[in-house]
Amino acid sequence: MTTMDTITYRPARDELAYTFGGRMPVAHIRSGDTLQVHTEDCFGGLVRGPADLPSQVCRMPYLNPVSGPFFVEDAVPGDTLAVHLASIVPARDWGVSSTFPHFGALTSTSHTATLQPPLEERVWVYDIDRQAGTVRFHATDSDHTVDLPLDPMIGTIGVAPGGFESRSTIVPDSHGGNLDTPELRAGTTLYLGVNVHGAMLALGDGHACQGEGEACGVGVEIATTTTLIIEVIKGVPTVWPRLETDTSIMSVGCARPLEDAYRIAHRDLVGWVVDLTGLEQLDAYQLVSQAGRAPIGNVCDPNYTLLAAVDKVLLPQPQAAYDGVHARFRQHTDGPR
Repeated sequence: MTTMDTITYRPARDELAYTFGGRMPVAHIRSGDTLQVHTEDCFGGLVRGPADLPSQVCRMPYLNPVSGPFFVEDAVPGDTLAVHLASIVPARDWGVSSTFPHFGALTSTSHTATLQPPLEERVWVYDIDRQAGTVRFHATDSDHTVDLPLDPMIGTIGVAPGGFESRSTIVPDSHGGNLDTPELRAGTTLYLGVNVHGAMLALGDGHACQGEGEACGVGVEIATTTTLIIEVIKGVPTVWPRLETDTSIMSVGCARPLEDAYRIAHRDLVGWVVDLTGLEQLDAYQLVSQAGRAPIGNVCDPNYTLLAAVDKVLLPQPQAAYDGVHARFRQHTDGPR
């Protein structure tokens, strides 16, 4: 891989996007380029303290903004866009989380309507210490505090969907979008199928940390400075998003109910293992069944996100995924992690 230009992009507030698809590009980049992007948090930076209730300071549908889209030269439908998350740095020394009256896994919603009272809307402010690598939780109804590990991730990243569609940034699907998985941390390579000329990559919705499932529907939301390396893999389609780390490969499924997201992810992973190793399908299915993991991304968004993962060391002499692009990316960053 030949590294080309480094492009820096910091959007003004009126340049933030709220859809994948249906937008003109903010910049053109090429395969091999490094892209440093400022991303805003899911509230657009408007929630800064306990008094800033999202329902009062934010306006629907202007939630979950992304930076972009970026037109990737030579990316056409049928290609795969490899996006390496080289670094994700919190842009502020604080992050916020919240509960909403009709949003989250443990409350009634418009689609699971009940007679129970709605949850209280409340905001938590977290202190972020980059040097110590901690995110400090403060209880709002007692003096309890505890330091959680700082583990920055990108919650929303994707390309334009096909078929002339424009999708809200809140929705995860085959184009990527609001995947909300902690696996999208620095050192991970994301593979996205290209659906339109130029791919139209966009990203945002950083989290300082997030539990699997994102139970209340809101991580520790942060603005970030995120550095990406981009490569176009010509003539290789990718139907559902895939991730690769130094140790694992993972397939992403997005659907409701959660069992369908599970099926999508595991069907894709079994097929990927077959392609990389030459194992017969049922042998690959059996191996993934006994050795695989199923990290949950979110169980609150319009689609749920679930991953199927397996460690590469357990696979019989696997070929390098996507012709070894992840290893090439790692050579240009800080080495194995």
